[in-house]
Amino acid sequence: MCGRYELHTNPAAIALAFGLAHAPDLRPRYNVAPTQMIPVVRHNANGERELVQVRWGFVPRWAKDPSIGARMINARAETVGSKPAFRNAFQRHRCLVPADGFYEWRQGPHGKQPMRIARADGQPFGMAGLYERWRSPDGEVLDTCTILTTHASTQLAGVHERMPVIVPPDQYERWLDAANVEAAEVFAPCADLELLVHPVSTRVNAVRNDDAALIEAIDEAAAPRAAEPVPAGADEDATPELPLQERLF
Repeated sequence: MCGRYELHTNPAAIALAFGLAHAPDLRPRYNVAPTQMIPVVRHNANGERELVQVRWGFVPRWAKDPSIGARMINARAETVGSKPAFRNAFQRHRCLVPADGFYEWRQGPHGKQPMRIARADGQPFGMAGLYERWRSPDGEVLDTCTILTTHASTQLAGVHERMPVIVPPDQYERWLDAANVEAAEVFAPCADLELLVHPVSTRVNAVRNDDAALIEAIDEAAAPRAAEPVPAGADEDATPELPLQERLF
């Protein structure tokens, strides 16, 4: 699962890492949450890479109510090509979600403990995503996305059973090219990617907190019991009611 992440790499470095023609206009973010606008990299009409802002929480074209997207923040890589909600986007609208790290919650000595996961070398990475455009009967347009997940790597299995699909840089173009139907290898959980995993403050539980201190490692054994509500889990294939803003996954 991926329900919170961070992105604060310098925009020029993001442009270099993702093959963009220009540095994007982005501010540092340390607690990106579902229903917020997030940057994704995709192909434009000319087949060139571009970075655009979309809302995190997938809304299929056929949806009657866009609130369905609040809990369709993830899609299982194993079934994304066959599920009616994601099938069209998998065939036509693939994207990368740039990130510096993501958060998962594991059972700790004081309850659910947030853990930060990032590349050990500190470099940004691209998570596999799908995007879609929804139109209301009165012409309202909404662009949304979801992040694909796969089974956890051996390194992360003790934290959570799922993890986002991290696409190797040399596979970015392969993933973005919707004509490529053989994408199974991209879905593998990057076994050769060294990840940094450490506990962080429970302040990350609340969406209102968004500062660099959130990614700092803490002493889990000495950490106080969580004072913030722990975000609820999201069913990657479900479409339940819109949750409260601070209990998003």
